[in-house]
Amino acid sequence: MQIFHPRKLLPVTRLLGRRGDCSCIVLQRHQSTIRALQDAFRDPSSPFHLAPGTQGPESPDPPAEHLHTAAAAAEVSPAEHARATLTKLGYDPTSFWEQKVAWGDHDAFQHVNNVRYIRFFESSRIEWMVSLGEEIGGASRAEDMLAGRGVSLILKSISVDYKRPVVYPDTLLVAHKPHAGPLRSSSDLPRTHFHVMGAVYSYAQGRIVTECDSVLVWYDYNKLAKCDPGKEAQQALQRRMNLAHEPTGM
Repeated sequence: MQIFHPRKLLPVTRLLGRRGDCSCIVLQRHQSTIRALQDAFRDPSSPFHLAPGTQGPESPDPPAEHLHTAAAAAEVSPAEHARATLTKLGYDPTSFWEQKVAWGDHDAFQHVNNVRYIRFFESSRIEWMVSLGEEIGGASRAEDMLAGRGVSLILKSISVDYKRPVVYPDTLLVAHKPHAGPLRSSSDLPRTHFHVMGAVYSYAQGRIVTECDSVLVWYDYNKLAKCDPGKEAQQALQRRMNLAHEPTGM
């Protein structure tokens, strides 16, 4: 007795035969693909070529450490990025001063008041002066410079270039680097004064938002007059100027 398909009234045996033919075609195609891939492994001109005696990678995927490279770069904190950027630009890491912006730093125009930056620069400049004093004569010399005993530094002038407004909340990284002046080279350094360039980097904006240039004067508080600070101080200052012009390799 024959069983018929309900729609086309075809014998089930014929339908099964057709399905079997399709299975054979699929199997043949699969085997053909495998042979083509094996031929590619044997062909020296193929990018898939594997030389005799060698073994391919365990997985076609790139190593795990490569997959995490971009993610790791994205995970660099704003503070680390700010320090790296300013260091690359030649700013002295001993001058780095992190300043949190307070709501009270705002003025009526809803951004950090321009006068606030003078204080921010002052904090970084004093940080740098202390490290310079320690380099010249240790902690005692740094304390004397802070207290105005003997030879220290005073601010003669400062000019500020406001590039972008800053708003709360934000954290700023303030930095300085010494230079001889716009019309001089480091080999023609004046004996009684020098310039320091400053920068304010915004973590929120990821860029420098304010810059300044100041003139610092060597001042003898015992004589109440500007002075030549001596060979050790001049050499320490010269070393820092040289560092500001050395490549960082970044």
